[in-house]
Amino acid sequence: MNRSANGRPSKVLIADDHPLTREGLVSRLKGIDCYEVIGEAGDGKAALHLALTLDPDILLLDIEMPKMSGVEVARELSKKAPQINILALSAFDKKEYVYGVLDSGARGYLKKEEASQQVLSEALDAIASSDEKWISPSMATHLVKSMIEDRRTFEIIDSLTHRERQVLELIAAGKNNAYIGETLFISTHTVKNHIDHIRQKVGIRSRNELIAWSWEKGIVKA
Repeated sequence: MNRSANGRPSKVLIADDHPLTREGLVSRLKGIDCYEVIGEAGDGKAALHLALTLDPDILLLDIEMPKMSGVEVARELSKKAPQINILALSAFDKKEYVYGVLDSGARGYLKKEEASQQVLSEALDAIASSDEKWISPSMATHLVKSMIEDRRTFEIIDSLTHRERQVLELIAAGKNNAYIGETLFISTHTVKNHIDHIRQKVGIRSRNELIAWSWEKGIVKA
């Protein structure tokens, strides 16, 4: 268990816009020695104000909150109060959330559904006693899988010819074969051949699945 440098319990500020979530975190922290909840905030602006006013040792910070996001709060505190250790909380496991808040100054990332008393204690101890970033084991596993998938996607896209990439972009944009042929000055038969080659490389059978895959991988954006 961790205590602050002067031996007193580490001060914890909780920031989450859901009262029941805050209540649950307070309850769990009461059962962990060496941590004392000194305040609660229901939105981002209040979290920033209380953090700068109360100077907690640790801030449990929800990423999605009204008025200011957790990422914005973390970014401000990294400039104005870098001594505060931030443990980001989220209901999501999107890698963009993880990297975004850690890059903004948070020391750790924990999914809310994993925030049992034991895991919460491990996370708090880790970020308070080490300079390393802390991510829950399941989240770390998810990130590794995501990295592998991203590499596989890169390899697939890299294997496409220039013409196949052009065809794929137009397919992802919802264009039919006739339109693609007219745009690229090729026959519809050639378009069909390109689509067959793309589907083989991607490992997808239907056109609709190919469109969905293209949007998921960011080949075409809104």
